[in-house]
Amino acid sequence: MSAESSVKPELNALSVPPGMTAVHVGVPLQATALKEIDKLGVSKIFVMANNSSRSLIAAFVEVLEEKGLLAAPLNSGVGMGGGEAGLLKACDEAAAAKADCVLTVGGGAIQDAGKLVRLWLSAADGEKATVSGIQGAAKDSAVLPPQIACPNSFAMAELTHVAGITTSANTKSGAAHPSMMPTVVIYDSALSRGMPDWVRFGTALRGLEHAVGAVCHPKADEDVRKRSMKGLGLVHRGLTAMVEDPESEQAQTDCYLGGWMSIRALNTGCYPALAHLIQNHYSARFNVHQGSCSGILCARILHYHKEASSVNQERISEALGEAGGDAPRLVRNLVATLPGVTKEHADEGVTPDMLRDFADYMFDKHGARLNQLSPTPFESAKDILDMLTLPLESL
Repeated sequence: MSAESSVKPELNALSVPPGMTAVHVGVPLQATALKEIDKLGVSKIFVMANNSSRSLIAAFVEVLEEKGLLAAPLNSGVGMGGGEAGLLKACDEAAAAKADCVLTVGGGAIQDAGKLVRLWLSAADGEKATVSGIQGAAKDSAVLPPQIACPNSFAMAELTHVAGITTSANTKSGAAHPSMMPTVVIYDSALSRGMPDWVRFGTALRGLEHAVGAVCHPKADEDVRKRSMKGLGLVHRGLTAMVEDPESEQAQTDCYLGGWMSIRALNTGCYPALAHLIQNHYSARFNVHQGSCSGILCARILHYHKEASSVNQERISEALGEAGGDAPRLVRNLVATLPGVTKEHADEGVTPDMLRDFADYMFDKHGARLNQLSPTPFESAKDILDMLTLPLESL
């Protein structure tokens, strides 16, 4: 297994996740993907991308078609959060084409959708795809066709073996199994050119969220904390530099490598973190991008358990460049500099009544799980509501 990059020193602290054969960072997509396709010995590639990446990979899709490797027309119908309708359509298209490999270009929703399409390919027998059918395939532990994941942002879904679905009822569901880990990751910063601010900065902010979640997790050990804080330092450096120059290749690479460290730390027995669980449900309930979920909630959640996690919050402050600083305030101040990232509930159309209903739902349905993850327990739905609605200016 290998990891390739133009920034070799940073990779010394990284390892290729189990179940994966290679992670390539800072390399050209087309040449690298063609080499990996040859190594894998596959012949029918099902390509999925988000709309913002269509123009960037059009030439590559043509090359695949010329070589007789394209299983079906490019699929770009999976929306934000991995919406059920678009996902099921992609599953049916891939199965009809008898694809033996999935190549995904885009953000977290596309990378997760690719994992779920692979699950369906392992189980499809002529019937139409369903969410329950996809989830059933994960339980069967089948050998899945390979996935070449080509991210255009920093959400890091391509480095995990879990995948989310936003159901037609606006609830969060999904599947998880070690076999769902993508086979190869290729990060080419050219795919990030011209990315909207809400995607660029929102997904990079998720790297901060992953690191914070890992270091404060009740099950974190010292190795997890060290790796997550190293990742946080890189994400902070990359985010700060991207504010000055959004297209900076070095800044984007810092965000990617820092995000890699953070998500791998989080997934070492610490997934989900408290914020993950809350924000996954918040995103599904209110159709809010995960980056904006982090912008709205990360500092508030940190403040809620500030006293109980004070030692770890000191480490967060140091990684954010201010030893002895106040971690929730530093996160709030950083988020305030990020273009395109929502900072308040109301900016996403979320009203006080909606938040009250959400707090009731989270406590009633997930209270026990929240208290397994939070350094400070929630005694009632009011505790959750108070946390969600804490004025950021009061930090």
